[in-house]
Amino acid sequence: MRSSGRGKVDPFIVMDVVEAARAAEAAGRSIIHMEIGQPSTPAPEGARAALAGAMATDALGYTVSLGLPALRARIAALYRDWYGVDLDPDRVIVTAGSSAAFLLAFTALFDAGERVAMGEPGYPSYRQILKALSLEPVGIPTDAADRYQPRADAIPDDVQGLIVASPGNPTGTMLDRAALAALIGLAAARGVSFISDEIYHGLHYGCRAVSALEISDDVYVINSFSKYFSMTGWRVGWMVVPEAHVRLVERLAQNMFICAPHASQVAALAALDCIPELEANRAVHAENRRLMLEGLPRAGFTRIAPPDGAFYIYADVSDLTDDSLAFAAEILDKAGVAVTPGLDFDPRRGARTLRFSYAGSSAQIDEGLHRLQAFMAARNGLARG
Repeated sequence: MRSSGRGKVDPFIVMDVVEAARAAEAAGRSIIHMEIGQPSTPAPEGARAALAGAMATDALGYTVSLGLPALRARIAALYRDWYGVDLDPDRVIVTAGSSAAFLLAFTALFDAGERVAMGEPGYPSYRQILKALSLEPVGIPTDAADRYQPRADAIPDDVQGLIVASPGNPTGTMLDRAALAALIGLAAARGVSFISDEIYHGLHYGCRAVSALEISDDVYVINSFSKYFSMTGWRVGWMVVPEAHVRLVERLAQNMFICAPHASQVAALAALDCIPELEANRAVHAENRRLMLEGLPRAGFTRIAPPDGAFYIYADVSDLTDDSLAFAAEILDKAGVAVTPGLDFDPRRGARTLRFSYAGSSAQIDEGLHRLQAFMAARNGLARG
């Protein structure tokens, strides 16, 4: 049977690493997971309890396509609590994870053949979703000097969209208010649609992240319950769109998804009132970040930009390899530590970078760092020999 060119997207390499790590564990090996951006903690206790109660009394059928009104209102309140933004709940659209939000955003904003810019390194699924929609991703090379974030003066003239992530994946670095405002202002001046990926908000280790909604209402903001709220597999997220775009996105959501999972929406609503538990999780991530920033240089991974948020460290390993895919496979095989090749995040320079996730428990991170240090010491000894 024939297939479309739109389906010929690149694989999500980290998921291949996850499968290789799973196979190693099935064979009896102990593997430390530093490859996947998934908290080791479950959904908050209150979220699980709320769903258990709803399952006993509610059929949990379809919701309206925009999401449960109570959940939309509570998400709007979060913007008041976190950012001091008075947000109309009617502008909030609940989605089946942030992935569905990106699909809705790209479909609502762009016509086939249009060009959408994003920083490199960056989340790989931006590129692949755009390609599947017959859109053209345009990478903007960034570097450690700019903390792997795009500058306003580097945005090409001939693009119709710009995606920005702060904190970013794979780097965990953030844009300050002035830098984010410069990018939003440039987009507005050129008539470029601006999409702010804020799914790692809440996971910060100094100053909090700035939301694009603090600067402009003429933006799309995408967020998720996956990261700070520790609900990856529940597949529930949200987007905030300009008032004039609500009905546009609603029509698309009705036809593409009907609605986000009702059960996940019930749990998400309760999770928004579990902040003390979630802050305790963030404290673990902060400790893991400290361990990584001390332990990775001891292993020989010294070229890193310390992350401001999320739970990743992106390392330039060009002094160690020019094949990050093979290097990651060697680390998994010999050290029992799963890490992600940079090729996922930067198709041009990613063969010389690795991403390390510290989303696991502190005990796992500590053990992983000891394994990496032993592996690199043995590797360097062999190289000298």
